[in-house]
Amino acid sequence: MQLPRTPHLTRRDVLRFAGLGAVGLAAVACGGGSGGAPASGGATGTAAAGQFGELAVQLSWIKNFEFAGEYFADSKGYFTEAGFSSVALVAGPVASAEAQVIQKNVHVGLSAPDATARYIVEQGAPITIIGATYQKNPFCILSIEEGTPIRTVGDLVGKTLGIQAGTNQSIFAGLLAANGIDPASVNQVVVQYDPAPLTEKKVDGFMSFLTNEPFLVKHKGFTPVTLPFADNGLPFVSETFVVLQETIDTQREMLKAFLKAEIRGWTDAVRDPEGAAKLAVEVYGKDQNLDLASEIEQATAQVDLVRSPDTDANGLFTITEELQDRGIAALGAIGITITKEELFDMSLLDEVYAENPELKAAAQ
Repeated sequence: MQLPRTPHLTRRDVLRFAGLGAVGLAAVACGGGSGGAPASGGATGTAAAGQFGELAVQLSWIKNFEFAGEYFADSKGYFTEAGFSSVALVAGPVASAEAQVIQKNVHVGLSAPDATARYIVEQGAPITIIGATYQKNPFCILSIEEGTPIRTVGDLVGKTLGIQAGTNQSIFAGLLAANGIDPASVNQVVVQYDPAPLTEKKVDGFMSFLTNEPFLVKHKGFTPVTLPFADNGLPFVSETFVVLQETIDTQREMLKAFLKAEIRGWTDAVRDPEGAAKLAVEVYGKDQNLDLASEIEQATAQVDLVRSPDTDANGLFTITEELQDRGIAALGAIGITITKEELFDMSLLDEVYAENPELKAAAQ
């Protein structure tokens, strides 16, 4: 599978979440290393060497801490043991994970339900979600104690809020709608992804990720206050695995092998955030000049998005019926009407865990 090599874009150039419609250029890089120790808690059986050929995965952002599970799965040889000859972890953002999957440039794309749902509803795209790394989306309104802290959705009223143009505005509109807040009661200004307007007190609140900007403002000497969207009316999952229905129909075992390797990798990432950060800084994202201390903080915070009581009971990446229903309702709040049957297919994960119960036990 040939993928174009093109320059990397900075955070200011594009939406940070490819799954939310980001557009731009990306660098393709094959993951380093294969072979290695089995996953903690027991290894699965090794598939025939290279039987599935090369695996290509579209990441949703630059190679930072966010893809720790993929790094572990590659560097420890879990993809190889699952039957892949090599792995291309494609740094985002690209045209979108959905577009990359539809055009068959990659087998799997990391995205988010709203973007995938829009492709399905508006374009009739034959794609579906087969799992979610994040059980909670990481969106939040960030404020600071030294300014005007925003602790509840009611606190949004009368505030000046920095919201990034495009999809983030739609997501924020959904937050307001889900909580019955009149958009006219808040003052929205367009900002980029640097939280400087917040620390300079040009805005009271700033739309961000729980795992990123709060740490940036903390390092500048401010005390972050976060209002998570997932806990306030928009409980959809994120960092979802998007694939073609055709791939499910014709390469089901390949996708199950992918999920097995990913489960093993993310089991390690949840247990070892510091090791995850080091892989990002020293190997996979070495060209990004990442700060190790910051990556460790963010990789640690990420664990709370990946692991939950539901995943402890059902396994990593699973999405309960209740969470699917709540996600569908949240999508309705941002104007997307779709059924859970159209958007999700959890049958592959069901089979993976039924055939490999040790994977569930290892992740607890």
